[in-house]
Amino acid sequence: MDSSRNETTQALVDGLNEIARQNGASSSVAKFDRVPAIVQRAGNTARFAWDEFFFGRVRSSHTRRAYGRAIKRFLEWCDARSLELSGISPAHVGKHMDELQLAASSKKQALAAIRHFFDGMVTRHVCILNPAASVRGDRLSVVEGKTPEISVKQARKLLHSIDTENVVGLRDKAIIAILIYTAARVGAVTKLRCRDLYDASDQLMLHFDDKGGKSREIPVRHDLQLLLADYCRSAGIEPGTTNDAPLFRTAIGKTKTLTGRGMTEGDCGKMVKRRMLGAGLPERLSPHSFRVATITDLLDQGIPLEDVQHLAGHADPRTTRLYDRRKRRITRNIVERISI
Repeated sequence: MDSSRNETTQALVDGLNEIARQNGASSSVAKFDRVPAIVQRAGNTARFAWDEFFFGRVRSSHTRRAYGRAIKRFLEWCDARSLELSGISPAHVGKHMDELQLAASSKKQALAAIRHFFDGMVTRHVCILNPAASVRGDRLSVVEGKTPEISVKQARKLLHSIDTENVVGLRDKAIIAILIYTAARVGAVTKLRCRDLYDASDQLMLHFDDKGGKSREIPVRHDLQLLLADYCRSAGIEPGTTNDAPLFRTAIGKTKTLTGRGMTEGDCGKMVKRRMLGAGLPERLSPHSFRVATITDLLDQGIPLEDVQHLAGHADPRTTRLYDRRKRRITRNIVERISI
């Protein structure tokens, strides 16, 4: 009876792994196939719960990586103290959190990962209770995001600094202009396909597949439309077709020619950093800095918060307010007036 149940559970594990390999990135799958020893010792049901959590419940590759680091770190901590999965208590979770040398936001994310992981272990009857459920995280009050803002003057300087005499320059300027004029995340820009740039009878549109499975359409303003037209013409791209080829492709070394392979988020981030360095801008700026600048600029012009929220793709207006840097700047005039 037990042998039959174990064989069935192992078959489910293998089946779930195969689905994950077919649906996700192979490197990510290979990383999470290395199940920690403490989970292995708990049996096939625990391994099934592990695979179910990472490949079934967690669909975002970014969340999978972040949660994976936190959970593996905690399980290795437990293993080093000769603990078994079913014997982990709230005290162990609390002590681990106390020892973590991380920022409060990172510790809260780590605790959330551990909680969700043990929810699955409880559901699959590996553990009786979730040891992380009653553990409180560090107090954290966020009134402003940490992403540095690029100023309007700096953004204009960056755009003007890019040489558009070759297809790579046209590509880079078009990407940066999209980041500025649509407030899109860099991940959504790198997902763009040729079919995502199309004429909607009266105006050109960009279709973004954003985080959280959101789908958004944003009109293309006139100057961005000209940039995209120049880039597409130089790259031999026909927008508006059913072509599923990537809109923005990688370059072949320093040859100023493009490949057929789409740029990744990392490729785009490195390109922006390189262009900022060439324009003499601060190294701390990132692709996300454009999003902060665009949201702040629109709010400063009196655009209603709900309209800016819709452009940014935020589900909650409080998230949009984190990007608003208008009233939270500490000016030199304030500190100069200290009378001590």
